[in-house]
Amino acid sequence: MAEETGADTQPEQKPPVKPWWQKFRPDTFLLLILATAALATVLPVTGAGIPIVSWAQKIAVAILFFLYGVRIDRASAIAGLKHWRLHILILGFTYVVFPLVALTMVVFEGHIDPDLYRGLLWVAIVPGTVQSAINFTSIAKGNVAGAVVSSSISNLLGVFFTPLLAMVLMSTTGLHISASSIIDIAAQVLAPFILGQLLRPWCADFVTRHKKLKYFDQLTICMMVYIAFSAGMREGIWTRTSVPAVLLLVAICCVLLAGMYALTWFVAGKLGFNRRDQIAIQFCGTKKSLTTGVPMASVLFPAAAVGFIVLPLMIYHQLQIMASSMLASRYAAKPDEWFGGKSTTVAGF
Repeated sequence: MAEETGADTQPEQKPPVKPWWQKFRPDTFLLLILATAALATVLPVTGAGIPIVSWAQKIAVAILFFLYGVRIDRASAIAGLKHWRLHILILGFTYVVFPLVALTMVVFEGHIDPDLYRGLLWVAIVPGTVQSAINFTSIAKGNVAGAVVSSSISNLLGVFFTPLLAMVLMSTTGLHISASSIIDIAAQVLAPFILGQLLRPWCADFVTRHKKLKYFDQLTICMMVYIAFSAGMREGIWTRTSVPAVLLLVAICCVLLAGMYALTWFVAGKLGFNRRDQIAIQFCGTKKSLTTGVPMASVLFPAAAVGFIVLPLMIYHQLQIMASSMLASRYAAKPDEWFGGKSTTVAGF
């Protein structure tokens, strides 16, 4: 018994602390996307291959959004709406505050390529992420249940809200979404997504058990990036911009992300949310989904413009991963108080 007691009272070993520089390591998926863009720059699809990859893309997008529909647990999302103030605030940041902030970026419209500017607007209106928002909320010891429900609702509504917001915001930049694009969204995005939701009782178990289906998601996104940058190369995409313009784009994304981190934390604190809710609001209200944004852009916008339009989203995606990694680690290390202030009043970064 003494030995058993001694074994029980041994101090718990803490997991090894990762080196600080690993927080800045590029996301593996993003590296794959960048490699695909580089391949398209060197070997773009041309000639008879164009209609073939175009149809392959349409089929892949439909399958992708069918899987999204199967994965999102509508019943759990509806059941979790009891914490309605938290969910409304996160959705408000995702689909109201973000677009309003993006409209202020009109000051940059004459300094970067028009499609890059449209890409900044696109960042503002795509849905939030699901997995990464939940993961970082969990690491930071935030309200994981709230993050799960809010992220699911964000993606559920994004299939409808994002195209509508695109029609409103993109028209301010001179890019009008055609009727054929709306039909394509209905056929390739809305219909498969709704079908996935309807067939979820029969398909969810299969999709959940086959974890390797995530590679289909990633390969589909890479195929779309390849097609987009191939079209861009045929239109002389890299002759339309410069290194300073891309650096300006990175700086804008940094300011946008930092500003939204501060705003989500400050507003949540002022509205009386506790620290765990603040963490969920901050991580869910600032995330933007690359895996949803790229497929939607490939359906909505002209092929030659998609490469530039998704570039800001690719940059923002990497920045949010690095910043969230640092924040989550900091929050987990100081669960009650940090940066010399109380958790309900400090911006947290």
